[in-house]
Amino acid sequence: MKQYKYDIFNPSEAHWELRNNIAKFSKEQIEPQAQEHDEKEEFNIQLFRKIGNELGLFGITVPESDGGHGLDAVASVIIHEEMSAYDPGFTLSYLAHEVLFVNNFYHSANPKQRKTYLPKVLSGEWIGGMGMTEPGFGTDVLGMTSIAKKKGNKYILNGMKQFITNGSVGNVFLIYAKLDSKENRKPTSFIVESTYKGFSVGKKESKMGIKASPTTQLVFEDVEIPEENLIGEENGALTHMMRNLEIERVTLAAQSIGIARRCIDVMCDYSIRHREAFNKKLIDFGQIQRLIAESFAGYSAARALVYQVAGAIHPDNRNSLGAASAKLVSTQMAERVSRNAIQVLGGYGYCREYPVERLNRDAILFSIGGGTNEAMQKNIASDLKKIYESK
Repeated sequence: MKQYKYDIFNPSEAHWELRNNIAKFSKEQIEPQAQEHDEKEEFNIQLFRKIGNELGLFGITVPESDGGHGLDAVASVIIHEEMSAYDPGFTLSYLAHEVLFVNNFYHSANPKQRKTYLPKVLSGEWIGGMGMTEPGFGTDVLGMTSIAKKKGNKYILNGMKQFITNGSVGNVFLIYAKLDSKENRKPTSFIVESTYKGFSVGKKESKMGIKASPTTQLVFEDVEIPEENLIGEENGALTHMMRNLEIERVTLAAQSIGIARRCIDVMCDYSIRHREAFNKKLIDFGQIQRLIAESFAGYSAARALVYQVAGAIHPDNRNSLGAASAKLVSTQMAERVSRNAIQVLGGYGYCREYPVERLNRDAILFSIGGGTNEAMQKNIASDLKKIYESK
């Protein structure tokens, strides 16, 4: 057995063992089904429940006292990196359940709410998701128009959410809405079950990539939400919304890291072991060396940034600047690396015999979801402005 050695990517023996277990499972069980579910645009729900039942991968950031693993953002990044090397679409559905719902819910909910919902989502019996984006409001989350009006001991929710991962397979969602009026820009969050009357799943999107993860609209028509399903305080959701965005962004960045690593593996293997031209290995040509070398260097730099930022993330330790920077750098890098891999493989890269065509399509989503790269640029500049103005 390989002896454990500390580094930034495996800061403890528990992280190292987690990576080994996930890497093995991903290679043996996630990779074989990836291409088929991409082509059929189907979510592998059986495999999803298996990673909960066999590996116990739900509740990574939930304390052990509440049924989780008590690990950190680095552990979550490890899982997303390793799984995304083989199937970024399937992994995004895992992220929506584990990060967008479980992590967000746990750190925002009260003990009674945790007792009600945690056992179901940690076991994988229920699949979770989160609803923030709306048809007319994406990055401008404070412009959302979904309205929840208090009526007796219930809230009546009306509105629509757009581009919701796990929308068609989810059992429970964390939904953001305004109270009473569109002029009120402060969001409130609620737990909404898919069985509630007036809840329905709208259009399923046909996408360029990430096809193994279902993306749909959620429609709310006079949905009655029990007042005990209010998370936190009325008009108080912005804090935990923004807090959760940071771990969301580093795990999305980790997905980009996984994509890039796999593409580098494929182009190195192809150019060194399988392809020759003019009696030379393909990697001996300068043009190919540039594509591979720049890919590896960019990947290595982005990966170090992601893990450095993840190591500093904690529910009580905000790092907006780091999370935005990690996502911006990693997503741009993954698009370049996956495109380079296609170029190195030539015609084979453009065809589906190799996975780089699929990974290139998948990579593009991460510069859009979880806040567009343009939003990351704005956030970085805004944070730097505040830092320098305070000096």
